[in-house]
Amino acid sequence: MNEENPNFEANSKPKLAVIDYGMGNLRSVLRAWQHVGADARLVNTPGEIGAADALIFPGQGAIVDAMRLLRETGFDQAIRDWIKADRPFFGICLGLQALFEHSEEGDTPGLGVFKGSVKRFAIDPSLKIPHMGWNAVTFNSQTGLVDGLRSGQDQFYFVHSYYIDPADPGIALFHTDYGGPFVSGIASGRCVATQFHPEKSQAKGLQLYTNFLKLLPLGGSH
Repeated sequence: MNEENPNFEANSKPKLAVIDYGMGNLRSVLRAWQHVGADARLVNTPGEIGAADALIFPGQGAIVDAMRLLRETGFDQAIRDWIKADRPFFGICLGLQALFEHSEEGDTPGLGVFKGSVKRFAIDPSLKIPHMGWNAVTFNSQTGLVDGLRSGQDQFYFVHSYYIDPADPGIALFHTDYGGPFVSGIASGRCVATQFHPEKSQAKGLQLYTNFLKLLPLGGSH
């Protein structure tokens, strides 16, 4: 779409459309992106995305409800089309899980952007589910997304009972261990999504958001 979203101001800041489909911790996500220099605005319909530089998909709660709301609002197809066009996208928590074909939670079909499934943790009973709190993230990539981050040392905040199992291990960017290793973030083209919550992860989470902005075609250095 070429029309400017009237919610976006005429400024040089990267314009982020944050999907408001009826659930999710939207305010903290919005504030975090604004804090690192983005013109981030909530959008309630796909038509409001306008000329955004990136689409942000926050999420928490049950995927059954999320998928129903995405279908009702039309954001389901909007997200598929956006990622297929290789436009910048950042998914958070449920916004990662919903990108896959199927979730064991409620036996729910996902968006099917990527092949693979979402599985419930089956781990040592001494470990609590949901996996909640701080945990280290490892990565091997040299992408600018991880500038300023230390693999295996920096901690990010998690709260989830399910994890993704991608069919293509090549899209895995971050890994974490909780009763065994699991993929805690992906990158494919300009699509990035994390199981952890950068907006709740203090300085390192904000660093990841800053790095994402710098890689935007209109948002900073290439």
